[in-house]
Amino acid sequence: MAAFPTPPKLAIYGCFSSNKGRLLKEESRDIHAETSFARSPFQRDRDRIIHSVAFRRLKHKTQVFLYHEGDYFRTRLTHSLEVAQIARTMARALGLNEDIAEAVALAHDLGHPPFGHAGEDALNLAMQDFGGFDHNEQSLRVLTLLEHRYANFDGLNLTFETIDGVLKHNGPLLEKEGDRSHVRQTIKDLDDKWGLDLALYPTAEAQIANLSDDIAYLSHDFDDALRAELLTLDQIDELPVVGAILKQLHAEYGVLPIGRLTHELTRRLISHFVQDLLHCSQACIADAAPQSAEDIRHAGQPLIMHSPEAAADLRILRDFLMKYSWRHYKVNRMTSKSRKALTALFQRFTEEVNLLPTDWQNEAEKADEKHKARVIADYLASMTDRYALLEYERIFETGPILS
Repeated sequence: MAAFPTPPKLAIYGCFSSNKGRLLKEESRDIHAETSFARSPFQRDRDRIIHSVAFRRLKHKTQVFLYHEGDYFRTRLTHSLEVAQIARTMARALGLNEDIAEAVALAHDLGHPPFGHAGEDALNLAMQDFGGFDHNEQSLRVLTLLEHRYANFDGLNLTFETIDGVLKHNGPLLEKEGDRSHVRQTIKDLDDKWGLDLALYPTAEAQIANLSDDIAYLSHDFDDALRAELLTLDQIDELPVVGAILKQLHAEYGVLPIGRLTHELTRRLISHFVQDLLHCSQACIADAAPQSAEDIRHAGQPLIMHSPEAAADLRILRDFLMKYSWRHYKVNRMTSKSRKALTALFQRFTEEVNLLPTDWQNEAEKADEKHKARVIADYLASMTDRYALLEYERIFETGPILS
């Protein structure tokens, strides 16, 4: 059997192979095996993520709009796919391992509960006496504990680089190795087993996935908000980058139907920020002159970054969307209902653990109140939007008992 192919044209600072392999050794498919069905370890990571239950559930998890508000708005699944496409493109352009960038991008939102950030806020408040709730930690729990797919291990048993990239896609968790008092428990436990180097940066591939997330959601949220009529063209025509693109489109095409206009705006926004990131990152890498992927991790600063001007423009766009789209009263009404539903479900399951499905109930009853609360949070976080609403209806509203 032939060995898996080496990714083409990797730069010297690209991630050729895994530094620490997988946490659990897998016989014929071990990270250090020379043969593996023509797939690299990082390709297998990507495939395990795509075939996971948690990834499929993203189809019905909120990005901004709840699933029933329209078939054409983005969900966590479509967002993750869009992030992966941008990350893969930029990784190839910079001579990096696009399989790692893609795997991190696909996995970065697996820990999001139903109803987006409103659901996270509700669970964090409900869990305040038990360590709180954080979707980044929850992604790690999904990848290392909660996926029950394989015969001989829990989680997906991904390579160190993919786990490290998901964990640190926003940067190091510590300024320097040592005090972990503010580090969340799941991360501490995995650090004890594996040595996560919490003060180091992740690979350049993971840094790309992080910034691809920003580019994707900021660009596409303008598309969704315009289609939902939460924003008007008059509101956005003076924004940096956005205004210039709209003027350019008007000069080239005159008046366009809104669907064509929003698509052109989105694709040009993405292109603008991708080009800026590539040019700035190439300069940063040239200055730092890393000789390996480990040099990237020990650089002491990110080497994948936007120019100061583009970073400032992104902050302005983010603040605008926060005020006029993400906090629009129509969105607020739905998120208020969502928080109420998750909060009520958490309280009821805490009071009556026997209402949980049998497997979850058995796990919740194994230990103390903190463990029980974490199991309930895991159960609620695993739900899709519509399943959470259905569960709320089953528990709190009159109707057929066995529906």
